[in-house]
Amino acid sequence: MENTYRNDQPPIGAASLDGVEWIALEKLSQSVERVGGMVVCSDPLRKIIKTIERLSPFRQSVLIEGESGTGKELIARALHSSKTAGPFITFNCSNLVDSLAESQLFGHVKGAFTDAREDSLGYFRSAGGGTLFLDEIGELPLKLQPKLLRAVENREIQPVGSSRNYQIDIRLVCATNRDLRAMMKAGTFREDLYYRLNSATIMLPPLRERSLAVPALVAHFAAHYGNMFDKAIRFIARPALSVLCAYPWPGNIRELAHVVESAVMMTDSDRISVEDLAPQILANQGLAVAPAPAPLGAAEIDQFVSAMPADNRSDDSPLLLDDIIKETLVRSIQHTGGNRRRAADLLGVSRSTLYRMLARFDLDDSAKREVGSSLNNYA
Repeated sequence: MENTYRNDQPPIGAASLDGVEWIALEKLSQSVERVGGMVVCSDPLRKIIKTIERLSPFRQSVLIEGESGTGKELIARALHSSKTAGPFITFNCSNLVDSLAESQLFGHVKGAFTDAREDSLGYFRSAGGGTLFLDEIGELPLKLQPKLLRAVENREIQPVGSSRNYQIDIRLVCATNRDLRAMMKAGTFREDLYYRLNSATIMLPPLRERSLAVPALVAHFAAHYGNMFDKAIRFIARPALSVLCAYPWPGNIRELAHVVESAVMMTDSDRISVEDLAPQILANQGLAVAPAPAPLGAAEIDQFVSAMPADNRSDDSPLLLDDIIKETLVRSIQHTGGNRRRAADLLGVSRSTLYRMLARFDLDDSAKREVGSSLNNYA
């Protein structure tokens, strides 16, 4: 059964605090499986896992297609870990240096070209007995494609500058976010190579087509980044989860991971609220994104001074500057309803600087007394 979340459902493991429903993250990840580093929480991905299990006994090449950020390398690693004992070698074809591309893939012998000071195995031989994962295969130069075809068909390669052929024993897994069929029609990708590479094809659907997986992924990444940043993130506000589930995720799982990472860094407690989400996520839902207030300038400082009693405004008073800073701090807390992040933006300082200023003037408690019940989020 797929782990689902809908707006019309009662909250899962929810509790109410300050009028906000909070959902326990551990409840969202109860039905999650973990396979080869992947978080499996949707039916489409479970079907892919079954495909991996069927392909694992064979050493034929596999082509993984899907948008950027959908987790193609994780699928390749799952294929590798299922039955392969050797190394997992990965290379992004967009990083090929045109003049060195053949050497990078197939190796070279000493003296093959000016800078060839010693023999090089290349990626194919380095992956011997294991898996070679060629990411972004659509970026492979056209002139190099016949050599890759020969390597796949004959399972042998010839290093640059060598007269010897070497047998290779690898599982070749390729991935692309480009439309290789369209590239074939345009003449930028060889038809024979395409059909050779896709002995088996795995199609990874974008996250927007498996949005029911979002809650479990949010819980997974919140735990991951919570551990990384030494924060125990236990809850998420129901409105925040609704926003995340409705977002189309053009950057797929990679974008979701970065959004949760940011939210974990931004929260000052053990929970993620709407306020902690990135502006582009809120903007997608038409929610008001509060602009960063302008830092307080000299004119406003002058206003503070002019508003103070005359007997406290002596130029000779050593406490005058401290009084201004303290009043400015309290004013920023009042203006932002106790939100430390926005108060720091208002003052034009980092949050760590704000904390030090509050501690220096012993304002953690006194500021709360000044602004009263509006400081529910000032914890």
